[in-house]
Amino acid sequence: MQNSRSKPCSCPSLKLREVASMYFTMVAAFLVILVVALQGSVPRGTDFPYKVPLDPQGLLELSWNVSYPEQAVHFQLLIRELHFGLLFGMSDRGEFLNADLAVLWSDGHNSYFGDAWSDAKGQLHMDSQQDYQLLGARRAPEGLYLLFRRAFSTCDPKDYLIEDGTVHLIYGILEKPVRSLQAINISALHGGLQRVQLLKPNISIPQLPSDMKTMEITAPDVVIPSQETTYWCYMAELPEGFPKHHIIMYEPVVTAGNEALVHHMEVFQCAAEFDSFPHYNGPCDSKMKPDRLNYCRHVLAAWAMGAQAFYYPEEAGLAFGGPGSSRYLRLEIHYHNPLVFKGRRDSSGIRLYYTATLRPYDAGIMELGLVYTPVMAIPPGEDSFILTGYCTDKCTQLALPAAGIRIFASQLHTHLAGRKVVTVLSRDGREQQVVNADRHYSPHFQEIRMLKEVVAVFPGDELITTCTYNTEDRSRATVGGFGILEEMCVNYVHYYPQTQLELCKSAVDLGYLHRYFNLVNRFNDEEICMCPQVSVPQQFYSIPWNTFNRDVLKSLYSFAPISMHCNKSSAVRFPGEWEKQPLPSITERLRERIPHCPASPEPHPAAPIPLDLGQLRRD
Repeated sequence: MQNSRSKPCSCPSLKLREVASMYFTMVAAFLVILVVALQGSVPRGTDFPYKVPLDPQGLLELSWNVSYPEQAVHFQLLIRELHFGLLFGMSDRGEFLNADLAVLWSDGHNSYFGDAWSDAKGQLHMDSQQDYQLLGARRAPEGLYLLFRRAFSTCDPKDYLIEDGTVHLIYGILEKPVRSLQAINISALHGGLQRVQLLKPNISIPQLPSDMKTMEITAPDVVIPSQETTYWCYMAELPEGFPKHHIIMYEPVVTAGNEALVHHMEVFQCAAEFDSFPHYNGPCDSKMKPDRLNYCRHVLAAWAMGAQAFYYPEEAGLAFGGPGSSRYLRLEIHYHNPLVFKGRRDSSGIRLYYTATLRPYDAGIMELGLVYTPVMAIPPGEDSFILTGYCTDKCTQLALPAAGIRIFASQLHTHLAGRKVVTVLSRDGREQQVVNADRHYSPHFQEIRMLKEVVAVFPGDELITTCTYNTEDRSRATVGGFGILEEMCVNYVHYYPQTQLELCKSAVDLGYLHRYFNLVNRFNDEEICMCPQVSVPQQFYSIPWNTFNRDVLKSLYSFAPISMHCNKSSAVRFPGEWEKQPLPSITERLRERIPHCPASPEPHPAAPIPLDLGQLRRD
């Protein structure tokens, strides 16, 4: 309503279409000016502490930082050879279908940047909510830098929710000009995926002691095999009479030029029960590898592509050397060579930082989850089958000190069917907090991750580890065990002070499982042999997996008593009755976290941003 002193507007009347056209022209012009202005500012390397090559040739390099106050990730993408654009984004398992994408494309004359999504058929669509926010673009001698920002959560149903755990990054290179975003054919792209932990914990680096020494465990001058996947084993040993030290930090040592080929590495300490181990330097799956190397399984260090240096808390260190500790170490390197490079030489490994000045506490590693046993099985054809392992209050009451322990890091582990892993701390029947969770877990990306906050566990607490599996590509049951086509559900938690408790895991009671087999035998036309000589795996393999048999197995795992393994490092159980133990009763669950939606006063227009990138490469 106009007041009495208002004057009538003398502005010329404009049609709505003209106003809209002027608005979008002004927005586009402003963005072009902004991008040009930003081209003069050189991004400092320290602004992006995390870095990973996206493709095997290292032509695309991603750097990023995490702002928890802003709840956003800032990306810097280096494109060493720019053709006619690229796609970069995230999806549930690394697929190009149903993906959330930032797209740079050119029609041969003009270049554009936009936030897009792909549907289940692979068709690209401009997102109505532009949440990949372009911050700048600049050319440099090494290539083109793109800087953009993305909030963790956008509350856009077409966008990927960035959360703790593994993120599957995808990329695709445009080899030819395209007339529009919708004209991009995803199936014809040269692309791939890279797995990273985007949301790195914001942890202060502890002060390192003056007497710190280093030791490099590296495989000398390996000729990387010309095949896609290789696990390489190398044996090393500590000096004779090496006294007890504390490992306080470790970091990767990757041969220059092989950053895109060295996928992950681990250093294992061998069992102290053997006086010696044979030297070996070769493929881990070779028939020439000595069997005794299978007794080198105690993890000292683990690194995966994209991970930074790992620091122990100031008050604790991982003990190695001295009495009762093996001198022998096994380095395992996973080479990922999808382009089958030949003759590439590598001397990568892990650098340990250690001190003779022992810290107040020895750090320990405890296994949580399920026992390696075939009694825990997953039917074939399941898209989301859940198994749960328990560390019960009875075990922690007996084995933990009164002051409790502090968990500061965690490594989740399954075999090929694993899709999600979560460990929750419960106290008095009420879930307290998530210890570690990876809802986009991949068995191909396993690293020791420092927790955002230390988790205190006291006597009487329960640690419950739940794994979700997908067996849609399998025709028979998948049983628990050590084989790669068998399954595991494990969380290796790193904690202090070290206790005698090394393994706190469970499995369903064998007697109740036999009742299940008998029930299946009675209610199915096909007879299942329950003879004593028939193994548990064979009985699972012979089950006809109809809906009834699947549902009853799920029900069995949700209510049947468990066999509890509350084990010392000697693999001997703590004294007590551990068979037919009741499942922990959870009366109060943690509430699902509601994604935070950033306040946005005005939506960004659903239009691509023009970019002045100069003359692009032409065929």
